[in-house]
Amino acid sequence: MKLRESTVDLPLGRIAGLRGGDPSAPKVIALHGWLDNAASFVPLAERLGGIELFAMDLPGHGHSAHLSPGAEYTSFVAINAVLDVADALGWSRFALLGHSMGAGIASLIAAAVPQRVGGLVAIEALGALAETPEHAAARLRQSVAAARALRGKNLRVFADLDAPVRARMQVNGLGEAAARLLVERGVREVDGGYVWRTDQRLTVPGAVRMGEAQIAGIVAAIECPARVLYADPPQSYFPEPLRSARARLLPRGELRVLPGGHHLHMEDPAAVAAAIGDFFSSR
Repeated sequence: MKLRESTVDLPLGRIAGLRGGDPSAPKVIALHGWLDNAASFVPLAERLGGIELFAMDLPGHGHSAHLSPGAEYTSFVAINAVLDVADALGWSRFALLGHSMGAGIASLIAAAVPQRVGGLVAIEALGALAETPEHAAARLRQSVAAARALRGKNLRVFADLDAPVRARMQVNGLGEAAARLLVERGVREVDGGYVWRTDQRLTVPGAVRMGEAQIAGIVAAIECPARVLYADPPQSYFPEPLRSARARLLPRGELRVLPGGHHLHMEDPAAVAAAIGDFFSSR
């Protein structure tokens, strides 16, 4: 499947993305990870068929609009943006494909509007990141301090793309090809070089997170068929046995564990496409 640029105008601003596939086939919305963008799904899309796919740049990411001054990025903003995109596309029912943060958002959407979501493939996340009561105050303080520190902060200008590509490779353990895909969509040209397109407010940690019991209740309320794909070894912030325990909460879920890193859908798209199989096209 080849993807092409596509945009949708919403009340919060223009949402950009990459769209392709068969217009008569089942509809799938793909949601990328934190500080990534729609290019995250380019390698995988080339190996998927039998669907129409819209891989969107979530608000503040990629080519999509930033929120207005004073607004905050939350999972609930993203949920409504995805539903608004589906409405604008005329997709009353669709499936969701998510990676990392995008998989968490997709999980929440599947639980929130079960009548609209026909299937869920969650890669490297399921549900939201939790917080414990004893760390709640520290998280609140950290978030407020980070938000205040952003005021007046200037964007770093890169003379060429090599430096941001190396940064993504180092932070995410990505190969150069995958990192370059994300960087090319994630920067914009300015005098003297390039800056990140991503809204700096996205780097501020969330002030409040749900507890594990709340998240478990949400995951258990996902009614649609779900396929969860985890990489081995697991990420430190989503370790075993927690991640497998979450997958077992799904009423109609199945778990598959593949060798690889966090961005396995970019680094080993053939294996991930094989694990997805006809999950979407058979719905």
